[in-house]
Amino acid sequence: MNATVKRMPKHDEIADSLTRDILQGQYRTGERLPSERDLAARFAANRGAVREAMKKLEQLGIAEIQPGGARVTPLNQASLDVIGCLLSLGDVPQPDLVDQILVVIASLVQTAALNAVRKADDQELRELRQLVRPLHESELDPEAHMQARVDMMHSIMAASGNLPVQLIAHALLQFMPAMTPLDGLAEVDRASHRRLAKALDEAMEHRDLDQIARVFNELSELNRQQARGAFDAYRAMQTRSFKEVATS
Repeated sequence: MNATVKRMPKHDEIADSLTRDILQGQYRTGERLPSERDLAARFAANRGAVREAMKKLEQLGIAEIQPGGARVTPLNQASLDVIGCLLSLGDVPQPDLVDQILVVIASLVQTAALNAVRKADDQELRELRQLVRPLHESELDPEAHMQARVDMMHSIMAASGNLPVQLIAHALLQFMPAMTPLDGLAEVDRASHRRLAKALDEAMEHRDLDQIARVFNELSELNRQQARGAFDAYRAMQTRSFKEVATS
């Protein structure tokens, strides 16, 4: 018995298609999107579905419904949800977008860590340090190492008590599943990670805020280098595959 494939609702199909068109530059800022009639014909949909799709674009912040039709709005005025759409445009995210996300996440985590250490009592500080120690005291496999880093980051965010920081970071962390095609391609500098984790542990112990900031700055650069290396390896792999197909 064949499984029934659930089709995407028509308004989602229209919204997803227009979103991709806008983000890929097929419609420029200020340009009018196709009319309800044209979209209904293009997608074999009723006008109610088209209007629902336009509302989704407006909620995303990439289009504005005006008398006479909808127009594309500047991307820098969109909601944070547009990050997920940008990340899904290709087989892998754009390297420049990932690099920008990493810079912002590093800044958010640094802010959260400084707030967390400032407000933590001795017991809370010990609990935070317990999450850092496996990163410099244990020999973790790559998957466990990544999970330990993520757990530490989430705990620091929660301990900071800064809700806007947590919400923005949560939105930006959508980039991690999008990086799955690059799994195993990055060379992780384990020695540098251990050194920085130990320095962070000691800085937390002494509530040395300047040193904590320095550690997170170094971690940011290390993570960005790792991501760049993964993209370079992916491009090289794609080039080899292309050449093999071309010569076969």
